Amino acid sequence: MISLIGNRPALQIGRYQVIEYDTAWLDDALRRAALAAEHEDFPFVADIRGGIVQYLETRCPLKLLHLEDLFERMRKMLVKIGCERIAEKLEPLAPPVTVSLVRAAMEAGNGFELGFFETLRTELNELRAAGAEEIRFNGLRESSMILRGTAKWNKHCDALLSEIRAFLRAWDRDQPENDRQLRLCVENEH
Repeated sequence: MISLIGNRPALQIGRYQVIEYDTAWLDDALRRAALAAEHEDFPFVADIRGGIVQYLETRCPLKLLHLEDLFERMRKMLVKIGCERIAEKLEPLAPPVTVSLVRAAMEAGNGFELGFFETLRTELNELRAAGAEEIRFNGLRESSMILRGTAKWNKHCDALLSEIRAFLRAWDRDQPENDRQLRLCVENEH
């Protein structure tokens, strides 16, 4: 059985599910929508977030809620209180998403680094399109060993690990300027 924080449903973001999340990203999404609607002084961000958190923790009958559905509910809430312009500008924003590179490495298989990098590029683009701005990665060392087909760390794994980190940094830099809010976090492994 899955234990949900504060009895909140898991959030479906692309093909990933986020179980443990805070709600600060809801404030960011609401503030951005208010700014885009030219309501910089919108005073109800905390109140609306509180209503959303209450819904998630006490009224949502689902164990898995799609991020798009949550934002549609938020839009309806904004329209109901007379904030149509803000509702129109509200864009999905996801809580931080953790991606394990192990699955992509296993799908690609030993010696298929190009397939691994292409799978990773596709996943990053899908997550970005789904509203993810903070993406955390784990399993870098293990994925390097899988791709190199070895059970013991060696200099070839080390070289591939450097390539993976460079790929992630390059992908982040290649995002359009208006998407520069994206934050990729790579775990520190020794």
